Amino acid sequence: MTTADSENEAQSIHPSAKPAIGSGLTLVATPIGNMGDLSPRALAALQAADAVLCEDSRTTGAMLARLSVATRLIPLHDHNEASELPRILQMLGQGQKLALVSDAGTPLVSDPGFRLARAAIAAGLPISAIPGPNAAVMALVLSGLPPEPFLFQGFLPPRTAARQAALGQLKALEQAGLAASLIFYEAPHRLAESLADMAGAFGQERPAAVAREMTKRFEEVRRGSLGDLAAHYANAEARGEICIVVGPATEAVVSDAEVTTQLRAALESGLSVKDAAEAVAKATGRKRRDVYREALSLLSST
Repeated sequence: MTTADSENEAQSIHPSAKPAIGSGLTLVATPIGNMGDLSPRALAALQAADAVLCEDSRTTGAMLARLSVATRLIPLHDHNEASELPRILQMLGQGQKLALVSDAGTPLVSDPGFRLARAAIAAGLPISAIPGPNAAVMALVLSGLPPEPFLFQGFLPPRTAARQAALGQLKALEQAGLAASLIFYEAPHRLAESLADMAGAFGQERPAAVAREMTKRFEEVRRGSLGDLAAHYANAEARGEICIVVGPATEAVVSDAEVTTQLRAALESGLSVKDAAEAVAKATGRKRRDVYREALSLLSST
């Protein structure tokens, strides 16, 4: 099948369908394990591109060989992205069609390409994307944990102290009101210690899930508390690509006695009844009118 035939077939699916690729930069999502997940439009874009920018030419080269696609490859990764930018921007400025892929999944999401995309946008060059597989989203929907809102964190720092500090910052955000499912990527050899650090930061009983080898033959999603998951992977070898999903923090229950204590302190500090009620309501999550009524009761009893 020729490139023109592929484009015509893609157009025939929907009469108003956008062409697979135009001049400029196209971000193309590729499978995270199962080649059946490559969309017809993504295949047409790879066929029609003047060159494919790839994270690892060996990985992408093997994929394109399986697809019988002979498009030229240009490596683009963390170590050469800055130096390659001028040449690639010049190619885009000349009207070339460039497709950007990562080793697997959606480009830029914990993968190289962000600097290029930002530079292309700043230069006023065309940029588009072809959606497709994403490990973080798939792990989230398989986890059984609340799907929205969610916060994607990518990879945590590899060293223990830095990782614990990063988790401590997330815990501080939760104490300030963040309530979202948290998604992390992790390397197999660090899974057990990362889960242990998460249990230390968020609590042993916090619900979570570990998803690995998604879309592949040995796909597995293990669900449980952070404490249980940490204990399991301390003794079980984990292989493949891994996502960790941690459920949102539960809202802290503030007792009536604590509300009263905070109100007394606010009133004694010189705040008006209105301002004291508003401050305590915001800090405890209680309804403002109920806290205001309690503040009036405290004043009348003194």
